[in-house]
Amino acid sequence: MARWKTLPPQLGERDRQLVAQLRRLKDHSGLSLAALETRTSSSRSSWERYLNGRTPPSREAVGELARVCGSDPTRLLVLYDVAARDRGARAEENGQDRARQHPDEEPEPARTSHGRTPRPAVLASAGCALLVAFAAGYAVASATGAGTTPQDPAAYAYQEDRTYSCGTGRKDGGRYAGHGVTRETLLTPDASGRDVVEAQCLLRAHGVDPGVVDGLYGPAVTDAVRAFQKRRGLVPDGLVGENTWRELRR
Repeated sequence: MARWKTLPPQLGERDRQLVAQLRRLKDHSGLSLAALETRTSSSRSSWERYLNGRTPPSREAVGELARVCGSDPTRLLVLYDVAARDRGARAEENGQDRARQHPDEEPEPARTSHGRTPRPAVLASAGCALLVAFAAGYAVASATGAGTTPQDPAAYAYQEDRTYSCGTGRKDGGRYAGHGVTRETLLTPDASGRDVVEAQCLLRAHGVDPGVVDGLYGPAVTDAVRAFQKRRGLVPDGLVGENTWRELRR
């Protein structure tokens, strides 16, 4: 199996988790990019961009991949909605930062894919569509409790292919290792990012060895999570959800 390319450093953490799950499904299915093109509505080049983190996939593409790989799309679509919401929040924050830095700069007019400025009616339709899509994503994320934890103000940009040290301390009444403050983000095998680093550090703090602290949710982390869950009387499913976070933060 060919090694996947390193994801772009500017890719958000929730998008990294989504791409990791998409890659995992494709690898387990054994389907090539050409096969995905014939079985879904996305082209081979689109799948290459989606799976390398260069372009966010559409919600339709995510659901189609799950179905052609014989997987229930529900959890993957929830992860998609959380990633889309996080992406929108980061884009809005970047826009506000730019506005503060350049208060006299007029916003650039929107352009179509052909470089033309859309007519007002087209803009209105697009705005309504975006509003509906955002509302749907917000409803799903809020219903699951996902993506609602505030980000750590001192958060760094996670990088693959390196290891991390673990801090010790308390924050908001819970144990804190210095890499994330979430108490509810769902972590699954093949996930990556700061939240995984935090979970690895907390496992170590509780005397359970997750292996190298590198932010990659591999087999060693899964085994460590199961061992910790058994010790705390939780369902040993190997996934870090709200109940497991609660025990890790104690």
